[in-house]
Amino acid sequence: MSGARRRRLRVLPIYRLVPNAITLLALCSGISGMRFALEERWQMAVGAIVLAAVLDGLDGRIARLVGSTTKLGAELDSLSDVVSFGVAPAMIVYLWALQGLRGFGWAIALVFAICCALRLARFNAGLDDEDPPPWSHQYFTGVPAPAGGLLLLLPLVATFEFDTAFFASPWVNALMAVLVGGLMVSRFPTFSLKGVKVPMRHAWLTLLGFGAFAAFLLSNLWLTMLCTGVVYLGSIFFAYRSFRRVQARSLRTEAAAEDLHD
Repeated sequence: MSGARRRRLRVLPIYRLVPNAITLLALCSGISGMRFALEERWQMAVGAIVLAAVLDGLDGRIARLVGSTTKLGAELDSLSDVVSFGVAPAMIVYLWALQGLRGFGWAIALVFAICCALRLARFNAGLDDEDPPPWSHQYFTGVPAPAGGLLLLLPLVATFEFDTAFFASPWVNALMAVLVGGLMVSRFPTFSLKGVKVPMRHAWLTLLGFGAFAAFLLSNLWLTMLCTGVVYLGSIFFAYRSFRRVQARSLRTEAAAEDLHD
């Protein structure tokens, strides 16, 4: 191999590093959320996790766009997700509400973080499946880690809008942690945005909806986040019904194909 060829192999275009840089920014944002919680700056703590979720949604798409998807990037993304949406939200909620339960509250925080790690491990293992079912791109198995981390923070977000001690109850937050952790490791199907297709004639309505959502976020961030989280929890029921229909239709198609082959 010539010296010029070896030099070209050692040079990496800067744009190929952008996705991993975004993943590291998401990791830093999640860790910063814990720092804000230690300082009792709760709105900043939640905001840091929201920023981590936004960055997490960008890194993979940018990696595919610039053709720089790598095994290293996938592993780094999972490690970042464990910290940003498992460890950091659990620590924030523990410092805010679960400390009153002493050792039991700490155990609940640990259980949530473990559920997040197990959910990501299962997701990574599924990436090696060479023959996934045809409907797999439309659904996640269980609640994704970013959604789980944000759902755990909903009671804290509710206190930003409503002057009540109910949402700050350690038992309410312990129940929320167990519920969301269970949903993350469950087999319940949840909608994946990657599988959503919009007819061209409805594209303008979709854009209008995104614009309205952005306007609500800018005018009342916490209430919009709270309503979005409640709607997402409700969507799990509809995702399950939709999944069962799609699965049954796919199985009927496969059975018909086998009958024709025979």
